[in-house]
Amino acid sequence: MSPRDDTATGLRLYDRTAVGAAASVIRAYSTSFSLATRLLGPRPRPHVRNVYALVRVADEIVDGPAEEAGLDAAARGAVLDALEQETRDAVARGFSANLVVHAFALTARECGIDESLTGPFFASMRTDLTATAHDDSSHDAYVYGSAEVVGLMCLAVFENAGRRRPTPPPAELVAGARALGRAFQDVNFLRDLDHDAGALGRDYLGVDGTRRTRDDVLDRIDDDLALAAGMIPELPSDCRRAVTAAHDLFAALSEKLRHDRGTERVSVPARQKAALAARAWWGAEPRGSRR
Repeated sequence: MSPRDDTATGLRLYDRTAVGAAASVIRAYSTSFSLATRLLGPRPRPHVRNVYALVRVADEIVDGPAEEAGLDAAARGAVLDALEQETRDAVARGFSANLVVHAFALTARECGIDESLTGPFFASMRTDLTATAHDDSSHDAYVYGSAEVVGLMCLAVFENAGRRRPTPPPAELVAGARALGRAFQDVNFLRDLDHDAGALGRDYLGVDGTRRTRDDVLDRIDDDLALAAGMIPELPSDCRRAVTAAHDLFAALSEKLRHDRGTERVSVPARQKAALAARAWWGAEPRGSRR
């Protein structure tokens, strides 16, 4: 992605403005993610922000602002469908009047992100408009579309940003990216268990003591974190610090979830986050999962 040019005009200025809009979405919505992206090198950093900005907007259509604005499930579905179509069209033609979509399209075209990844993502977002309880099969399909493919989009960025022609990433890195996405999503499901059940009427995990327990889910999370940890050293050097910091943050959350059985949403204190980021910055290996 081109460096900043204060004399840019036309499409170059529009591209730069779109990338800035995507970055502002991430700064507003996630301090932890914003911190992690600062550990990325300048080559992948704007592209990862472009991916997550689109993901964030889609999520806000399904839950939160769109509903607060008075849109029922059918209306939110129509808006989500329109966003998916605009994303598909923008990737094909290289332009969108929606700045966040335009930024994503820049990244998708450069890094080889196509409908094989965006399709499952939007399908999972659409599921949240109708499904309230998931069995093992629908959980796995939902997590693949909502989290694993986002990890694969980021992996496409890590491997292909700045290349003249994108190439598929190695199979072992694909496995690691999917595992890390699964771990992130299941950690968030456990953190939001009471809110999802009470406010949204959703059950993603089936943690009822019969199908599985919290410890079963945490064991699976830690296995996925361990798998991902083994792959992180194989990533390009300008990506490892950020992915290590994110991995270690979720490993810390997993540990807190294992020991904290209260109803409050668990979080990692700001001082510990800073320590994890500093550890990653100095090139430490990702921590193995702990049980």
